[in-house]
Amino acid sequence: MDSDEVWSHIDRERAYLADLLESLPPEDWERQSLCDGWTVRDVGAHVSMAEARVRDILWPAIRSGFSYNGMVRRAALSNRASHDEIVATIRGFADTHRLAPFITELEPLLDVMVHVQDICIPLGIEREIPVDVAAVTATRMLSLRGPMRLWRAPTGVKLVASDTDWSYGEGRVVEAPMQSILLGIMGRQPLPIDHLAS
Repeated sequence: MDSDEVWSHIDRERAYLADLLESLPPEDWERQSLCDGWTVRDVGAHVSMAEARVRDILWPAIRSGFSYNGMVRRAALSNRASHDEIVATIRGFADTHRLAPFITELEPLLDVMVHVQDICIPLGIEREIPVDVAAVTATRMLSLRGPMRLWRAPTGVKLVASDTDWSYGEGRVVEAPMQSILLGIMGRQPLPIDHLAS
């Protein structure tokens, strides 16, 4: 997937998210998302910070002891933007394509695809992740190191997508749709490997 394709998917999903958030009644903004401890509003606020500059994240980074996950959480939960401002910011990203510090264009692709699911699934809204996008973002997630790597594959397991040519690991085959694999390694839903030794 080349850069133009990546940004096309990012733009499309951000536009969808902006439209979705704009359509929600206030009570749905306060619903629990799939992101642990985050409401729908918190997820929206986080996505609206996708083009944050170093100066925007410096104070949350200091306050969280330079913990990556702590910084992301603190920045989202301390964001005081109104619902309208969050929507407008996300919608405005289509004109810029600026990256936050220290990341590639695959991180915002992964971020928006999974966070849309964080909002849609609890609200009972079906939003399919394109299979090729799920494969690219799962591969990217599994290539990350350090604090951004959120999942450790158990030994002796090979994840195999049932709907595209994608696999990861060695050992006993565990087959599932690519979207399910992505959401599983992102901790949003269980994969059928919990009973296997890690």
